[in-house]
Amino acid sequence: MNARKWDKVATTILYLISIFIIFVLAFLLLYILVSGLPNVSWHFITGRSSSFQAGGGIGIQLFNSIYLLVLAMLISVPLSVGAGIYLSEYAPKNWLTNLVRNAIEILSSLPSVVVGLFGFLVFSINMKFGFSILSGALALTVFNLPLLTRKVEDSLQSIHYTQREAGYALGLSRWETVIHVVVPAALPGIITGMILGMGRIFGEAAALIYTAGQSSPPLDFSNWNPLYIASPLNPLRSAETLAVHIWKINSEGIIPDATKVSAASSAILVLFVLLLNFAARYVGNRLYGRLTGVKERK
Repeated sequence: MNARKWDKVATTILYLISIFIIFVLAFLLLYILVSGLPNVSWHFITGRSSSFQAGGGIGIQLFNSIYLLVLAMLISVPLSVGAGIYLSEYAPKNWLTNLVRNAIEILSSLPSVVVGLFGFLVFSINMKFGFSILSGALALTVFNLPLLTRKVEDSLQSIHYTQREAGYALGLSRWETVIHVVVPAALPGIITGMILGMGRIFGEAAALIYTAGQSSPPLDFSNWNPLYIASPLNPLRSAETLAVHIWKINSEGIIPDATKVSAASSAILVLFVLLLNFAARYVGNRLYGRLTGVKERK
């Protein structure tokens, strides 16, 4: 068999693998949506959950997930962008930098349960934050930071060196070249990393069981003062997220309609992650076009 025939065989195999992966993902997505969407209603999305009776909602759990996502990204994005810029543009090439990169690779592969136990010991107990949104956000920062840092560094290193030299030729300093030339050009890859990070945070359950808790106190949505104990924005209150709620009702099995609530909650979670992806892509495209002058990202 000559090289041309081997190339056709290899190409066919790759196409079949790609089709199989797409089929599996589409089947899982459709199965979750078909099973859950018939049980979704406005009352279910905005209502309070029920511990023993049927007909409960996920309003507080959905709000907790969104709030924790925002708080965790506010902490992890600046740190990961700063670390990625340093490792890509300023870090010397020596054994210490290689050690840091290896440590980042190891940390990014840690199971979420281990990160949750670490957050429980460090943030909940030693730092005395208890079961709180702040403990959960810090634990998710530890969980997400290695992935985001690595993605930012890879995106910056993928920019051709001629763009840096063009900035230097225009009289820009190294920092100005990074901020005004390299980072805008690497923005598509950085946005992709942020989308992956948001999906991991919104769907995470194991790490939050030990840090954010498995219950939510009664909230007063008329008082948004973060210092008020019943305020929805209080970062020191416990918070049951949507992913933890799905795990909890399936593991306990106390609610009469646990199967319907679990299916509907899973559908809402998937839809919200998809919505986050599309929104982040849209914002990223607009920001990329404004910073680089390119209308459409290729």
